Amino acid sequence: MRSTRAKISAVDAAARYRGMGIDLFFGQARFKAGDQIAVGDAVLRFRRAVIATGSSPAIPPIAGLSETPFLTNETIFDLQTRPRHLLVVGGGPIGCELAQAFRRLGADVTILERGERIFSKDDADAAAVIARALAADGVAVRTQVELESVSMSGSDVIVRLRGGEEVRGDSILVAGGRTPNTQGLDLERGEIVFDKKGVTVDQHLRTSNPSVYAVGDVAGSYQFTHVADAHARIVVRNAPFFGRQRIDNLVVPWCTYTAPELAHVGMSVDQLANVKGLRTITVPLEEVDRATLEGDSDGFCRLHLVGNKIVAATMVADRAGDIIAIVAAAMTNGLGVSALGKTIFPYPTEAEALRRAADAARRGSLTPGRKRLLSKFFGLFR
Repeated sequence: MRSTRAKISAVDAAARYRGMGIDLFFGQARFKAGDQIAVGDAVLRFRRAVIATGSSPAIPPIAGLSETPFLTNETIFDLQTRPRHLLVVGGGPIGCELAQAFRRLGADVTILERGERIFSKDDADAAAVIARALAADGVAVRTQVELESVSMSGSDVIVRLRGGEEVRGDSILVAGGRTPNTQGLDLERGEIVFDKKGVTVDQHLRTSNPSVYAVGDVAGSYQFTHVADAHARIVVRNAPFFGRQRIDNLVVPWCTYTAPELAHVGMSVDQLANVKGLRTITVPLEEVDRATLEGDSDGFCRLHLVGNKIVAATMVADRAGDIIAIVAAAMTNGLGVSALGKTIFPYPTEAEALRRAADAARRGSLTPGRKRLLSKFFGLFR
């Protein structure tokens, strides 16, 4: 794993940026004024600045946790030996991805989730598919549990739940989301407004200081690498060239890399609940030949439509992240579900589920009145 990570690390290496003529300053950066940043003893004046400090793992206030050696999604890759029993605090994307990975590496794994189910913010049917996959792999999932304290007993980690039950393992992974990195930047001196969600930006990613922009996790938006990349492309146009590109019209897909993958684009589950005229089309993977051939038919493709417009989509499949990109491209370019129906997909592929969904949407538009007209029309030729 470390070898694989090393192969892709060159893109973030200092040598690459120096080779492009970029001056690098290492150290704790902090604002000294609205047009000055200090790094160590160096003071840099700027006409434009970009805050891209990212985020760090959020650590919940559980008694004893700070005195207990714990892992995060960043430090877990420093392990030299496989845990015997890994306890995972949090049943969101990070927790489920790593829980399944370490179970497949041979560790016993228990997920401890506070909510009623894993993936509490995602489609409930999609979460159920992932829950079945985790169970099939042997991951123990405990939901609706409250963690009261964490402690060590010899080499064991002991998690005490409300009610007195104790869960034991030898390693504990905290996977409770991420928090923006704003500490130590002296943002107040830079005349920059921020809160616990991150730096406050407008739709052009400009902060309260018109000379300073913020991108990625620290800007309080979707916390994904590909969103940070999209933000960077916008700021490259907006900051030096007075561009007016906006973030409120971005179509953002995301994917959780379990097996199968869970991917989504568009409105959230909560937002969809308030959409008038919403029509939902679901195609089970068991109706898709490629999924049946490979024995991976527990999943589905789901499109949420208003008329011909795609407002959201969820995919649960082995390559859901790749497939959802097709829907994201259609939504970005204003193409409706009918465009998917016109597209020829290679056979057999799981992406064919999109065409099947489009076909189902077209059939659903055949109202009783249209059926009567068609019957009369074809009756003329009998």
